[in-house]
Amino acid sequence: MTAAACAPITRGPQPLLKGRVLVFAAIAMSALSLRLAVTSFTPLASQISDDLGFSSTVVGVFGMVPTAMFAVFGLLTPALARRIGHERTALLGMSMAGFGMLTRAMVSDTWSLLALSALALGGMGIGNVVIPPLVKRYFSDRVALMSSIYIAGLQTGTIVPALVAVPLADSFDWRFSMGVWSLLGFAAAAPWLAVLVRDPRTGADAAPKKPTAEPRGPGRAWRSPVGWGMAFMFGTTALITYSMFTWIPEILTVAGASAAFAGTMVGLFAFVGLIAAFVAPNLCARMHNPFPIVVGCAVCYLVGFAGLLIVPMSAPILWVVAIGLGPSTFPMSLTLINLRTRTQAGSTALSGFTQGVGYTIACIGPLMFGVLHESTGGWEVPFALLGLAVGVVLISAWAACKPRMLEDTWGARAS
Repeated sequence: MTAAACAPITRGPQPLLKGRVLVFAAIAMSALSLRLAVTSFTPLASQISDDLGFSSTVVGVFGMVPTAMFAVFGLLTPALARRIGHERTALLGMSMAGFGMLTRAMVSDTWSLLALSALALGGMGIGNVVIPPLVKRYFSDRVALMSSIYIAGLQTGTIVPALVAVPLADSFDWRFSMGVWSLLGFAAAAPWLAVLVRDPRTGADAAPKKPTAEPRGPGRAWRSPVGWGMAFMFGTTALITYSMFTWIPEILTVAGASAAFAGTMVGLFAFVGLIAAFVAPNLCARMHNPFPIVVGCAVCYLVGFAGLLIVPMSAPILWVVAIGLGPSTFPMSLTLINLRTRTQAGSTALSGFTQGVGYTIACIGPLMFGVLHESTGGWEVPFALLGLAVGVVLISAWAACKPRMLEDTWGARAS
């Protein structure tokens, strides 16, 4: 291995340490924007369906669109970033998110709402993939800290719209409640635009005529055990998380809880994830092999699942907190994208592959959980599915957490 292979990214004409405050603001604002289109819609789905006249089946379609768009743009974004540059790609993604959220609040028919929601979510899918490589490009000396800030912003942008969507709709209407979040999307685009205006050559490393650090031909994330381990670790974590977001209220209300209490438990589930966002990346960066953290997460999952299945109302807060600690493997995955790559090109490839494949896996979670519950009339088989997913998390994390680099394992050159 040469010294150049291990050195921080320095490609491109601009000094990467220059102007990091502006890039910090851009990353933080982008993180806040990456889930707004999801959690600003879900609490208002019944109001919107009453106004526009769509069925509960269409509500289910809206529920599948986020993971579907995250998967599609997870696979497409690396090629886009290589072509136009990471900063321009981030600007495009945040602009799509802001425009989609603004215009979908103005429509009067279901399919326009669906199409513009898909546009907003596509922009957020671009942001999902391109932000981790930008953290590596500008903050290679602060990966754990910036990963914590990024993931905390992501969690905050998940929680806050869900909490205030209904009060805003009651005070104004559902259109205002959904559309107001477009301001954050445009606010996230502004600092990326400023980065490019400050130095128009930014991202020139991605121009087709420039050499890149990503090997052509054999160098592909899908050829690497690191890539597949990351993809399945991320994907099965997301499958469990989206299943619990969708079904915790139903599980608890069937067990005798009030709708208000069940909704509060969803908020608690999300809040525990916010705490994990501050802790997991730093632990992950400090450990040579962070696999023991994954084992702890698996234990938390199984304790919470057993509690909700067997005695849901004996200690529901304890069960939800335990399940909420399980997805600490989500911020771990996003941190490992940079810890298991040497270059920005490797980080981009691993980020796109992990999230493209991962969100494809996650798509089936809430739907299969519901289908299994409806077909069996109980919760045992659906929870067995989640138990199987925990097993996949453990197996895939064994490959993802090993102290090795993607670039050493992703093609024929490695062998």
